[in-house]
Amino acid sequence: MATPGFCVVLNRLFNLRTVTARLNNVWNVSSNTASCSASIPRLYSTETEGSQNESNEAKNLVQQDGKKLSKAMRAYLERAQAHDEFIQKENYEYQIGKRHLANIMGENPDLFSQKDIDAAIEYLFPSGLYMKQARPIMQPPEVIFPRRKAAEFDESGRPFHSMFYTCKPNYYESLYELVGHLNNLNAYEDEMIGKGLPPVKEDKINLENSEWLSKSNLELLLLENINDNQYDYFISSVTRLVEHPYSQRAKEFIMKFRKILSSETDLTTIPPLEADENGRPFAIVKKSKRKTALASVKVWGNGSGKITINDQSLDYFFNVQEREQILFPLTFTEMHDKVDVEATVKGGGRTGQSGAIRWGISWALRSFVNIEMIEKMKVAGLLQRDYRRRERKKPGQEGARRKFTWKKR
Repeated sequence: MATPGFCVVLNRLFNLRTVTARLNNVWNVSSNTASCSASIPRLYSTETEGSQNESNEAKNLVQQDGKKLSKAMRAYLERAQAHDEFIQKENYEYQIGKRHLANIMGENPDLFSQKDIDAAIEYLFPSGLYMKQARPIMQPPEVIFPRRKAAEFDESGRPFHSMFYTCKPNYYESLYELVGHLNNLNAYEDEMIGKGLPPVKEDKINLENSEWLSKSNLELLLLENINDNQYDYFISSVTRLVEHPYSQRAKEFIMKFRKILSSETDLTTIPPLEADENGRPFAIVKKSKRKTALASVKVWGNGSGKITINDQSLDYFFNVQEREQILFPLTFTEMHDKVDVEATVKGGGRTGQSGAIRWGISWALRSFVNIEMIEKMKVAGLLQRDYRRRERKKPGQEGARRKFTWKKR
């Protein structure tokens, strides 16, 4: 059964006084649109200036219910139509380019995925540019161009959305759908109670590997700006739906507002242990990187804690801090006296080499420990590659951040 909290939500959605006040403010749609059209540029126009003038002259003669369309409404409809035509044109060109690219690579165009497109562009257009934004890309127009609201009025000035006068129709429509899902779950719960069937653990949704969308991402999803109070209210409302004992039935609606958390350990399959001719297990990581250093690490099972780096002992590193970097993953997993480590490293300095070996040892140890220890290693940052690099020197100054000494005289 609905609680007083649900009535509060419904009152907020269907408060007649609020709707009436909003209606008085936006009653004259034509005048409001005319005032906004002067400040909004026409985006994504695909018409030439001559054809645009001809279309405007033709549309001046169009009658709607015996009345001529206002210039503001006509400009609004033209912008909406131009944007739709632009997206359709870009989507058509994307499909054509996708088929051409598949033919160049000798692949089936119907089975050519976005991942194949990215790999083909990286192969055909190798780029040494550091910034990813400057590299050549090929993606659907829906990804490159930001989403925009579709036309909200018809020719007569009537809004399409029933909650238009709330000024945030998508936001309040989501709340309205939330209340509908909650009522359906309550009705289903009453039905199960009548049958004498209690809820089980699987009936409640599991959200361990996801988190709520941030305020900015929620605004991109709704295509509307909301304040902090509205964001907090929305999250608390969806949280009530999550806490329902049968919330699994509303999983599709809930996951629209959740972000899946992915990590390298989730996306990468842990390789099984290999064995040599004597049956001794081992795990190998061939390409372990840190700055410009590249290491290959091999961890042997049934060992005694022996560490060999480029056919030398741990004394290969003179600095104590670099030695601690090597020993930390072994100590953390309590495998320092149970495995042997053989590593070869080249390139970079001592700090980069020690970091590369540490990351290789950590990834190789995944095959020797259980899932609980892998999760602890992930939390400790052992499984996350360190992408930090030395910041380059800037022109006109002494270093990356250091400036030349300034003397007045």
